[in-house]
Amino acid sequence: MSKPQPKLKQVTRWFSRRGRWRQVRHIILGLILALTLVTGVQTLRALSHRHHPTDGVLVLGGSIRREMYSADYRRSHPQIPILISAGSEPPCIYAIFERNQVSMENVWLEDCAHSTFYNFFYSAPILKRWHIHHLELMTSDSHLPRAIWMAKIILGAQGIWVDANIVPETGTPGNQETRLKTILDVTRAGLWALISHVYRPSCQTLIHLSEVDLKNWNLQEVSCEHQGQVDLEP
Repeated sequence: MSKPQPKLKQVTRWFSRRGRWRQVRHIILGLILALTLVTGVQTLRALSHRHHPTDGVLVLGGSIRREMYSADYRRSHPQIPILISAGSEPPCIYAIFERNQVSMENVWLEDCAHSTFYNFFYSAPILKRWHIHHLELMTSDSHLPRAIWMAKIILGAQGIWVDANIVPETGTPGNQETRLKTILDVTRAGLWALISHVYRPSCQTLIHLSEVDLKNWNLQEVSCEHQGQVDLEP
């Protein structure tokens, strides 16, 4: 009569463990469902902002012509904040804006990103904090469609509508697009769109363009792309 007792305890423990795993699965599925719902609502909000006037610009690094283009844009849109993500060296960008004699007010440099995915990874919280609703994404034609799809997924999940503003290029920028790269980046953009509602990264190297002090740089070691025709005097 005493032998069934251990078996009964084993069965009880098995059902107990199974019940705990079932609870964990339910919690995970509930969290995924909640994040998906929030993402859907925010994406609909982004869609509602498509007819609003542009209130922010994001410039993707990869070609100095993008910074040159943003400086020209600045002349006719002095009130719109500009965020340059992982662009050229700060002294190069400073010199471009100074040469064009345009305001550096509300022009910011983010230097944490090291890929297109991380351009949006670090920029999204900044743009959200700025209360941007309709964004112009400045990049090169060779950077599409990957960049615009990732922008619409990640920034759309934050309620931000994105339009592409294509920068005219001479030569071939550094971005090399492949189908595999596009698929992988768009996939992780979709995953990050969900996770971004519970975790927002912070970039510690966000600086205002006007605060770039050329005296603090060894200008002899700063290399600007030749197309920028930037002359940095030591």
